[in-house]
Amino acid sequence: MVSTLAQEQSGAEQEQPRQYATHDVTNQPPPLPPYDASEDTALLEGLRREGADWAEEGIRRLGLRAGSAEAQEWAEQANRYEPELRTHDRYGNRVDEVEFHPSWHHLMRVAVAEGLAAAPWADRRPGAHVARTAGGMVWGHTEAGHGCPTSMTYAAVPVLRRQPELAKVYEPLLTSREYEPGLRVPTDKRGLLAGMGMTEKQGGSDVRTNTTTATPTAEPGVYTLRGHKWFTSAPMCDVFLVLAQAPGGLSCFLVPRVLPDGSRNTFRIQRLKDKLGNRSNASSEPEFDGTVAWLVGPEGRGVKTIIEMVNCTRLDCVMMSATLMRKTLVEAGHHARHRSAFGARLLDQPLMRNVLADLALESEAATTLTLRLAGAADRAVRGEPGEVAFRRIATAVGKYWVTKRGPAFTAEALECLGGNGYVEESGMPRHYREAPLLSIWEGSGNVNALDVLRALSREPETADALFAELALAQGADDRLDAAVTRLKGLLTGGSEAGARRLVELMALTLQASLLVRHAPAPVADAFCATRLGGDWGHAFGTLPDAADVDAILGRALPGER
Repeated sequence: MVSTLAQEQSGAEQEQPRQYATHDVTNQPPPLPPYDASEDTALLEGLRREGADWAEEGIRRLGLRAGSAEAQEWAEQANRYEPELRTHDRYGNRVDEVEFHPSWHHLMRVAVAEGLAAAPWADRRPGAHVARTAGGMVWGHTEAGHGCPTSMTYAAVPVLRRQPELAKVYEPLLTSREYEPGLRVPTDKRGLLAGMGMTEKQGGSDVRTNTTTATPTAEPGVYTLRGHKWFTSAPMCDVFLVLAQAPGGLSCFLVPRVLPDGSRNTFRIQRLKDKLGNRSNASSEPEFDGTVAWLVGPEGRGVKTIIEMVNCTRLDCVMMSATLMRKTLVEAGHHARHRSAFGARLLDQPLMRNVLADLALESEAATTLTLRLAGAADRAVRGEPGEVAFRRIATAVGKYWVTKRGPAFTAEALECLGGNGYVEESGMPRHYREAPLLSIWEGSGNVNALDVLRALSREPETADALFAELALAQGADDRLDAAVTRLKGLLTGGSEAGARRLVELMALTLQASLLVRHAPAPVADAFCATRLGGDWGHAFGTLPDAADVDAILGRALPGER
């Protein structure tokens, strides 16, 4: 009897659809990967224009790898499984090691092998530094945290060259394309990573207030350090450039984690920072106590010695922010292509198209400026005086403005996904948390704005170089010409309180001049109208009706995914 009733119920269920089956998935975009992260017209044009066309094939290959499902999963895992500090081994010995998820090492291995660390310093081809920057903008579609140790390694080489006997030992290993993690005698490894320890808790960017002391030993050029650093990222690196107070004043030192005899140098990691973003990358507070260090550059000239490292890492801040813009624009465009609302694809709706086109303008301007800065760095390294001066001021200007625009840009791109963008699985929250770091790292907005004022007052050739660059677009657009005139007026009557206003106008005129010279007319015209002509609102997505939105989007988001 029971069996017969059960059979009847089963038959009835088969005849009628289940009323509770509500989980059919419709109107959701497919996964973005696999995609080509190098499919970026502005980037590839800049690569060729700045003298690194020879690298295009490798950049395209790297773009396919960056957009692969495997690499995107590495990025997600490296941030989900955060680095862990292990201060002691099982026997109670101090080890001060940081353990990373395997995905971090996969990302690092590719980055180093592709020359995204210090390899350009060993590459004599013109455009080598441009190629590295473009590669970073493509591989950066994975995640940003592992860009910190590669950036510092890149920036350490020109500083070490101030001390040729140290450079002779360490430069070949820093420029290697071999990634070899683990703490061992540096000269026994096939490749090294470098970090830096500048700031301390009482001063931050005001490094002249540092209290870490450096005491000379009987061996010439060798000191012992004692003190506590406040923000030292990537503590698993092999060597560090550190600022400390020597008898002759603030000086720069090289600190290896492992000494030549195989013993551990004193580098006590007190804790890892619990940061807003950049979670895959360990940032630490190391304590020095009898720590052995080698002097780099003259005593008392520590800031002047290490400033070249800061110039390099500031370029990378611009690069990483531009990369984050491009990555989130690609994500937003993909969603808009495949999501419908109110009877039409989001991408076909005028207001969404306006938002995406406005984001595309910002992204192209950031990308174009980044590659121009990389070209200036490449040519400055090769001794072109005008490019040395231009690089000096334009990198600080770009660092201030592009990184300042990053958080607002990322928030708007996230909003394009609606509630889906606010969910961790989309990846957008990770990008959103990352964005503010880049305006803080290597000097906050105020520090960079004041640095521009310092360059203008102490190195007048920098202003000449900037205006020489702007003059290349003179007469091409009345709004740009008017902005340059305003800029000259601000320079003659500027004050410290007005530094941000000055640097912002510098950045916008520089970006506009580059777009007027190198971008299609619809892009350049819309940028000049909105960023210089005042024909826009305060939010993204307020382009005027005259803007050629179709042309802008067709350039920024080519092809269906």
